[in-house]
Amino acid sequence: MGMTKSVFGKTSNGEVVHLVTVSNEKGMSMEVLDYGATLVSVNVPDKDGHTEDVALGYDDVLDYEKGTAYLGASIGRCGNRVDHAEFSINGKEYFMEKNEGENVCHSGPRCYSRRMWDMELLEEENSVRFHLVSPNMDQGFPGTFEVTVTYTLTEENELKIHYHGTCDQDSMVNMTNHSYFNLHGQDSGKLVEDHLVWIDADNFTPVRDDLIPTGEIRPVEGTPLDFRTEKLLGKDICDPYEQITIGGGYDHNFVLNHYDGTLRKVASVKDPESGRVMEVFTDLPAMQVYSGNFLAGGPAGKNGAVYVKRSGLAMETQYCPDAIHHENFVSPILKAGEVYDTVTVYKFHAE
Repeated sequence: MGMTKSVFGKTSNGEVVHLVTVSNEKGMSMEVLDYGATLVSVNVPDKDGHTEDVALGYDDVLDYEKGTAYLGASIGRCGNRVDHAEFSINGKEYFMEKNEGENVCHSGPRCYSRRMWDMELLEEENSVRFHLVSPNMDQGFPGTFEVTVTYTLTEENELKIHYHGTCDQDSMVNMTNHSYFNLHGQDSGKLVEDHLVWIDADNFTPVRDDLIPTGEIRPVEGTPLDFRTEKLLGKDICDPYEQITIGGGYDHNFVLNHYDGTLRKVASVKDPESGRVMEVFTDLPAMQVYSGNFLAGGPAGKNGAVYVKRSGLAMETQYCPDAIHHENFVSPILKAGEVYDTVTVYKFHAE
């Protein structure tokens, strides 16, 4: 176990950004920033003990500022998409800033990923805790929301992300992490289409042409979105199925099985070449799976890596997108005085 802190750079406003490196005794390490409570890197040994960074990211904080792919970002107050950037709570209407046509994605241009967070090093727990206060009507949301995001690296090679928050008014809260993983290595130049993927989901939420859910909960059976039996990510990624065509690949919300608010394994990703395996655990009802269909054209990644279409795979645990408008989706409303408390784990090993 170990933890070091260094200066990563300065934002365009001159704010000093710090990088914290956390390591365990198994040869795994992670790096996080206080800008955006961002996960920068995840270094994992392969079956032969060779370590590679499997998380996409940047070497310069200015690239995090101008990048549009949300690499490693902590997303809030509400991740994913909201129809027409408006919603009602307790009969009152609220309006957000549109940033995706007539809709909003990841709460608009003032997403939590573009802010400085207070940071606390918890060396005994091998954890880094970030703290943010989002004032009333910030991003258009009611209530002052106080939230912490804690990253922990365990000796079991688990990267735990713990969200904990309260709000003084009823509000919509749906935090997530937007890391992209490539188990070959982030600068390998290889795509994730050859990764084997399993997802414990019998259903998904189909979308309109603008990627807003229709409200239907549709069985995956008989569709390219059926990952209940492990298969190559690229096997059906170009299938002419309408939902695949709309997203340009996978950019879909899966309704996870066995949801009861407790932590359970919901997915796995394997790279047969390196032997690296990533298992996903969450206590949330859904997960957006995004195959990096629009990664091309962004800033150069770490070590000069060029990220192209499908250079990384994001598995974003959350409430269903646009759940505020669909009574048949699990509600994303956090009641005043109640505690928002959720954990997601990315666990790594090699075989």
